[in-house]
Amino acid sequence: MTQRIDVHSLAQRLEDPRVRVFDVRFSLEQPDQGRSEFAAAHIPGARYLHLDEDLSSPVVPGETGRHPLPDPEQLAALLRRAGINQDTLVIAYDDGPGLFASRLWWLLRWLGHEQVQILDGGLKAWQAANLPTTQETPRPVAEGNFVARADNSKLIDADEIQHRQDDPALQLLDARGPARFTGEAEPMDPVAGHIPGAANLPCAANVNTNGTWLDSVQLRKRFEPWLEADTELVSYCGSGVTACHNVLAAVEAGLAEPRLYAGSWSHWITDPNRPVATGE
Repeated sequence: MTQRIDVHSLAQRLEDPRVRVFDVRFSLEQPDQGRSEFAAAHIPGARYLHLDEDLSSPVVPGETGRHPLPDPEQLAALLRRAGINQDTLVIAYDDGPGLFASRLWWLLRWLGHEQVQILDGGLKAWQAANLPTTQETPRPVAEGNFVARADNSKLIDADEIQHRQDDPALQLLDARGPARFTGEAEPMDPVAGHIPGAANLPCAANVNTNGTWLDSVQLRKRFEPWLEADTELVSYCGSGVTACHNVLAAVEAGLAEPRLYAGSWSHWITDPNRPVATGE
């Protein structure tokens, strides 16, 4: 199954009871912006999920990154209340390029739910196609039967990364922009730079200028330097959110799914003994 759905295909399935749509628009600078935008206009039937409140656990200063993974059972209960069953197709969208939608995509797969796609181009593409939006609050639905089975083999922690710093079979891919990777700029975290040995693969380049995704051939070309079968890819970013964008890109490109360092850079730097690199 492709990991994306186009706006016209979704429009044809909006009334399908086996489909649930989630709006995950969010702004790191203004955490309430996504909820306000949802109230102003959203895809009919969509429900809103907040990155900080629903798709992350509370931050523990000095111990976690900025967006710790949510508790699996709490997230599963939330999804059940939204009517998610074992066979439900979940569609996630944000304002366009999928930077936050990919987080929900990854979380569902982590919990064992493979029936999940992101809306290609997000709400921007939906509105560009003159498809309807609404301000109506979604109606309550019968509780679903979704059961979470978290697969932690999809994850890698800081200890394993540090232990395998000299392992040529492990390749870290940093999804942040070049300036944050090199340490020239760091708007979010108190330490600038990257994990030694990482390569920079900015997730913003997985999409076209209009926010729709590159095709699978173009995505595969982005991963060309690491296509050897014995290379194990790990994706990280600032806080484990946009790193999921590169995981999705790799899956769409036909690669083995990279493991996620969920704490990412904001967790790595909580221990001053962990090494930091700057520059290219």
